[in-house]
Amino acid sequence: MSSESSDAPLIDPEDFPGWILFEDDDLLVLNKPGWLVCHPSKNGPWSSLVGAAKEYLSVDSIHLASRLDRETSGVVLLAKHRKAASLWQKGIERKTVRRSYFVILRGELSERRELSTFLGKDPDSSVFVKQRVVDRTRTSKRAESIFEPLGVSRGFSFCVVSTKTGRKHQIRAHAQYMGYELVGEKLYGPDESIYLQFCEGGWQPDWLDLLGMSRQALHGRSLGFVRGGPVFYADLAADLRTYLKDAMGLGKEEVRALVERGDEWARKEAEKELSCLNEEE
Repeated sequence: MSSESSDAPLIDPEDFPGWILFEDDDLLVLNKPGWLVCHPSKNGPWSSLVGAAKEYLSVDSIHLASRLDRETSGVVLLAKHRKAASLWQKGIERKTVRRSYFVILRGELSERRELSTFLGKDPDSSVFVKQRVVDRTRTSKRAESIFEPLGVSRGFSFCVVSTKTGRKHQIRAHAQYMGYELVGEKLYGPDESIYLQFCEGGWQPDWLDLLGMSRQALHGRSLGFVRGGPVFYADLAADLRTYLKDAMGLGKEEVRALVERGDEWARKEAEKELSCLNEEE
């Protein structure tokens, strides 16, 4: 079943330029909203990030070098030609290009958690795309994540996450495995039937009390080269900032300081991992 809902709005062409973080002859880097799919959909060019980018650039093709799930906001990088796409895609494969994320978890995570598991289809779920930590099999895939709590308050945790692999729903499945869930989580949260209802009929306001937000509290904060290349940052989405203030009681300056600390942590974590990889070669 598609993860698109019937009430997904179309992009206003006047809004699109405001999402641009960087543009040159090679790249178009965007801060994707948390309600928008990356890949083209049946609803026309202004229903997806790629479709809108092609309209904005007046081109027939563009290369999606990195992507995010529909309900994840943050940095998405589009390459204007194959050479640029290859450079970034190889960097991701070789782990010289790294991502960091911010999440809000329901529950208080008191210390760093580093996970190295295998992910595969959840055999107990009626949702085809749902993943779960499973035993190592022919079809399961290794997934590695690190969760670092930045602020813990009122039963919630604001964390920075580094992923050493890029598996489907990796952060969300790992959070569930640890006994937590992302705020706003329809699929890996308290009731997966909400996800099925959402796909069929769109968002229902009476879910807000249970979920806390209308989409999962996951934001792709950064994407870039660990050494010798650009790093792009997407400002924390407004709905996440509002939740940090209203639900966790964090002030504007406190959030700013936590974001800065998360960025520094992610930079050091990526540098440390790259050094380890170089030593192994």
